[in-house]
Amino acid sequence: MKIMKEFREFAVKGNVIDLAVGVIIGGAFGKIVTSLVNDMIMPLVGRLLGQVNFKAWKIPLVSTENMTVEQIEIAPTLYIGQFLNTLIDFLIIAFCIFLMVKGINTLRNGIKKEEPAVEAEPVEKDCPFCFSQVPIKATRCKFCTSELEQTAQTS
Repeated sequence: MKIMKEFREFAVKGNVIDLAVGVIIGGAFGKIVTSLVNDMIMPLVGRLLGQVNFKAWKIPLVSTENMTVEQIEIAPTLYIGQFLNTLIDFLIIAFCIFLMVKGINTLRNGIKKEEPAVEAEPVEKDCPFCFSQVPIKATRCKFCTSELEQTAQTS
């Protein structure tokens, strides 16, 4: 009975339920896109290309001259039309997911405008005599004790 309790706790966690809802909606969305491609897009593309039926576009890998219908159906075949339909399905779904993730990221991060980077004022300068780094306000080099020019400071 302990395992049932653990399973119940796992199943009712919010992210598991969200995942289940996402999978169900994704499956339904996939069916809609498949129908869109098979029933709307590919017939239009076939019409534009001169009455090409993509579902029937296939290349048998063996000679089918002396075969019966049953043998032709089980013969090794490249189904190019079905592959194109599946490829277009994938591209449409991938583009929709890209737009959805981009929108979610925009909402999550807010609309951020890129601000130009402000250059920090230098805090050190080179000693012209020993080439060591000394604080910008220094009047003498801490390494060679040479007198340094004062640089104009803006405040």
